[in-house]
Amino acid sequence: MNKADLIVIGAGPGGYRAAEYAAKKGLKVTLFEGGNVGGTCLNVGCIPTKTYVHSATFEEARHRMAAVIPQLRQGVEGILSHPNITLVRGRARFVSAGSVCSDTVATDGEYTAPNIIIATGSETKWLPIKGHDDARVVDSTGLLNLDTLPRRLAIIGAGVIGMEFASVFHRFGSEVTVIEYLKECLPAFDSDIAKRLRKTMEKRGITFKMKTAVENLADIDADVILMATGRRPYTEGLNLNVLGITLAPNGAIPVDDNFRVATVPGGSPSAIYAIGDVNGRQMLAHAAEMQAVRAVNHILGLKDGIRFDVMPAAIFTTPEAACVGPTEDMLDVPCVCKKSFWRANGKAQAMGETEGMLKLLVGADDRILGCHAYGAHAADIVQEVAVLICRETTLEQLRDIIHIHPTLSEVLRAAAE
Repeated sequence: MNKADLIVIGAGPGGYRAAEYAAKKGLKVTLFEGGNVGGTCLNVGCIPTKTYVHSATFEEARHRMAAVIPQLRQGVEGILSHPNITLVRGRARFVSAGSVCSDTVATDGEYTAPNIIIATGSETKWLPIKGHDDARVVDSTGLLNLDTLPRRLAIIGAGVIGMEFASVFHRFGSEVTVIEYLKECLPAFDSDIAKRLRKTMEKRGITFKMKTAVENLADIDADVILMATGRRPYTEGLNLNVLGITLAPNGAIPVDDNFRVATVPGGSPSAIYAIGDVNGRQMLAHAAEMQAVRAVNHILGLKDGIRFDVMPAAIFTTPEAACVGPTEDMLDVPCVCKKSFWRANGKAQAMGETEGMLKLLVGADDRILGCHAYGAHAADIVQEVAVLICRETTLEQLRDIIHIHPTLSEVLRAAAE
């Protein structure tokens, strides 16, 4: 029997962060990973996608991706070489509510720990559309593995994945069409920002077919069809039935605010947690990392001030868009919406990046509630607002904060004025 203080299943952003943080706090950690360390984000998600975003051509993107991913993966391997971490190269499954085993032949026996964190991430959500088995249909991983640039690319879904790839492949030279069932793209974003971003992308030559249902993928006139209809929690092979957990309708593992699974019938010899995409709460790599910290803190009996209700997010289209806090439509309290525009900013004019708008939402008590923006470096500006919200900053206090001139961050101060 192999014993540790903590077992972590999955070495993506949440899993390896949990292992690293726990190890530095003195816990003995056993970490299971059946694939490459780094998870979806590093290997087939955020990082390779961003190499495409910041490359001028398809060929350059593929070359840079091939160099960047192994380098970062090596960095994660270095983190996991901590003496308190044992990395088991294999997929884990539960044997009982308190023990797991590996599927690798080289490793036998059961592993036990008083605490177990499930961090298995998510997978592509394939819609049951006729023609989904067409050879032209790929998910984001398949698109990143293409050897040649498609002349015509059709994208099903105008969420974050679909919009980023639409922007990138249009810049590379593909003829891009985005097909979306809803009336607007990016449903999680402010509707005004989403509409303006879509209109900007349309002006650049991307075709959008909104409020359009796809009945048969085989009827789509394209060389490659990207299925960008979201992701779903990945729990396959975990043998969760031995825990008696009832998954949510979206396949997620239900957890409490400390990310502990509280529904294991009859109790469990181990405290079981689920962090990252697998709990379906906030499917973002940075959310998974901070959920890892919260879970380990709970295990150690430590308090923290992490605000999971203040979760900034960004989409790296051209121009990029970002948000933090509720949208204007979501707020059920009186608020004031302050706006500013990139075209009035000196740095934006100098950069030739004048397309953009920022909306700052302020409550009746003058506290900043949210920020939604699109434009060059919108993510950096929104990140500043995330800090302000966490510190319960008022609009008056924001006005008193000096911003460097000339910078794009002056767009935020302009909104405050």
